[in-house]
Amino acid sequence: MRYYRKYGLEIDEEIPVNNPLPINMQPKFNNAPHFKNYWESGSGKELLTWAKVKPKEVNFYKYHHLYHQVDELGDQVVKDTYLKLPYSEASSLINQFSTTKLTPESNAPESLRNLFLQMQEVPDWFDAEIANRGARFSMRTGNNALIVLRDFTLMGGYDFAYLNKPLIFTGALKKGAVKRLKDTLEFWINVTRENALDHNSTAYQLAVRTRLMHSYARLKIKEKAKDWDYQKWGEPINSWDMIATNLGFSLIFLQGIKRLGIKISEQEEEGVFHLWKYIGYLLGIPAEYLANNRQEAVEQFYWWTTIQDEGDADSVQLAASLLEENLENTIYKYNFQRKMLHNLHQSTNWFLLDQEIIKRLQIAKPSKAFSYFPKAIVKANHVFQKIYLTSPDRYEKLVNIGSMQQMKVLKDYIKHSPKDFHY
Repeated sequence: MRYYRKYGLEIDEEIPVNNPLPINMQPKFNNAPHFKNYWESGSGKELLTWAKVKPKEVNFYKYHHLYHQVDELGDQVVKDTYLKLPYSEASSLINQFSTTKLTPESNAPESLRNLFLQMQEVPDWFDAEIANRGARFSMRTGNNALIVLRDFTLMGGYDFAYLNKPLIFTGALKKGAVKRLKDTLEFWINVTRENALDHNSTAYQLAVRTRLMHSYARLKIKEKAKDWDYQKWGEPINSWDMIATNLGFSLIFLQGIKRLGIKISEQEEEGVFHLWKYIGYLLGIPAEYLANNRQEAVEQFYWWTTIQDEGDADSVQLAASLLEENLENTIYKYNFQRKMLHNLHQSTNWFLLDQEIIKRLQIAKPSKAFSYFPKAIVKANHVFQKIYLTSPDRYEKLVNIGSMQQMKVLKDYIKHSPKDFHY
């Protein structure tokens, strides 16, 4: 990785780091029924048609080494702080140097200096104006975005069995979905505001925290999970899985938004990919592999799914935990309100996800009354767009309305989620 070498770490991209197995990977599931159904008749076919892409196998070998590659900069910081010092002292050190502009001569531990110099450097390819188009689109989608992220991106992601293993090994099921959703919501909303990722902003601080949380989880898994299967699952929270997760917030997000009847301009689409490329860069993903457009994104996603088995028993538990979050969360006071919300999310699961995935994740069919909910959303979006996409002033108003909707949901989650804890 070029920026790793620049900041003092010599890492060969083709050699797995801290991995006992050599890279000898081939597309594994490209002839499996779950893969073929997804790409020949399910959501994958829709992606291929939309992107007008015919995947080339040579690209698998462009990305496959990333399955055994990790964020070495973040890992070294965690080794020097959270795994060596008392939690409060480590956090204070991270806060100190993440809120101060560092130089190569700064009086900071070497690992922290390497990490923050990389994060502080704005790449030449980054264009704030393009990224802001993606941010404004994310805001103007309002609650539609939160529905898609939860009921399509997150729930659909549980069908990729190997991607979920870090969640299982870190005990995510025992901790429940309420806190996990709040953290994801807080991150997404903060990073998708205009000019949100300026140095020392709230979004930047969340990127630092999220990056180090990934490193901490990875190092703990490697230390304690003696039965971690490197051949199947790669490195815990590896770079290729991180790219796939990033695509969930860009490519898959856009697909879900389209299904809810929202129009996306070419400029908005470009903005979403550009914004998430920069977010991925801040999270330690090699920027040269992050998608610039839907064509690159679909190609990456296609080959990543060739090494992902279909949903398993862990997937079913994660899906159930996500749906049960509606019943556990205290945002709504009465049980009948929580049950109604549970049914509404079930209905959008059924509307957005492939039937085969619904079956594997064992998501119960909603009652007929609730099945009309997604169709009502689509109709409402058509009406709103006829009103608000007619002039710049009205577009601006829609952005403000959508942003307020999202901030209201986040405020509720922060109020009703467990207090922060360290891992």
